[in-house]
Amino acid sequence: MKNYTPPFEITNIILERISSIMKKIGKLDNYKNLNKMPILRRNNRIHSIHSSLAIENNTLSFNQVKDIINGKLVIGEQKEIQEVKNAYKAYEMMKEINPYSIEDLKKIHGIITFLTMEESGEFRKGNEGVFDGDVCIHVCPKPKMVEPLISQLLDWTKKNKDTIHPLILSSIFHYEFVFIHPFSDGNGRTVRLWQNILLYNWEKIFEYVPIESQIKKYQDEYYKAINNCNAKGNSTEFIEFMLKMIDEVLEDLIKNTSNEANYISPYVKKLLAVMEDDIAMSSKELMEKLKLKSRISFREHYLKPALENGLIKMTNPSKPTSKNQTYYKV
Repeated sequence: MKNYTPPFEITNIILERISSIMKKIGKLDNYKNLNKMPILRRNNRIHSIHSSLAIENNTLSFNQVKDIINGKLVIGEQKEIQEVKNAYKAYEMMKEINPYSIEDLKKIHGIITFLTMEESGEFRKGNEGVFDGDVCIHVCPKPKMVEPLISQLLDWTKKNKDTIHPLILSSIFHYEFVFIHPFSDGNGRTVRLWQNILLYNWEKIFEYVPIESQIKKYQDEYYKAINNCNAKGNSTEFIEFMLKMIDEVLEDLIKNTSNEANYISPYVKKLLAVMEDDIAMSSKELMEKLKLKSRISFREHYLKPALENGLIKMTNPSKPTSKNQTYYKV
């Protein structure tokens, strides 16, 4: 097992999908379009979180997930609400994570499962299997093998990051991780984020590409591809499936980026235009720059929608009505 290489084949389907994906990335103008669309980026992030949790039977709606992330009160099962908070924190850390670090992997799992399971951030200590009804269709590696296998997988991924196309490499990692099943719970949520992290380190656009939402649409095919690969002993079919998901979600993203005007109102655009990066400003200062006299109009048309869509933030969110409150652009 010292020099283990995950088995897979490069098929015409894989090559055609990679070509299609590369063309779509080019159409998105090297991430510039998304940089101009903070609301679209934020909504994509929420779609990623909602879909990844929904795959694992979290019942909260997209709007409920959005409200939780925006700090609003949501009535629901506490465990599911905590899962949303955890996932948001984990996704926000995407830029900080070393995709080849076993410690960072445990760290991300610990954040994703914080307060929702006992072995949070720890590899499983018990045996696991995948069942179809009462029939075990996959026996996971023994607990004592988990850390060596994950360490080996991370090392192999790092070693081959410049020789195997990142789209293929990240998909292989996804499948192999699921096969090992290193944690007692939270494996799916962790590896879907981890594939995004691997892809982000290749192309920054993947920070806000909601691949998870596409997987959610094809959830049965997702598990079928994994099971078929288990039976065949290689990850080829899963690679083909994941490239299809990425290709299709990029197609949707291209359509969405062509409608920038639908995401930001003229009022909010004006507000963002007068705000300077990394400089917090009070309501009074912002109104003066906008040449507004009505506090009600400023609050309802400018301030409130910008806050709700995560385009600006308060410097003192615990005291939203404080007379010393200031705002900064995200």
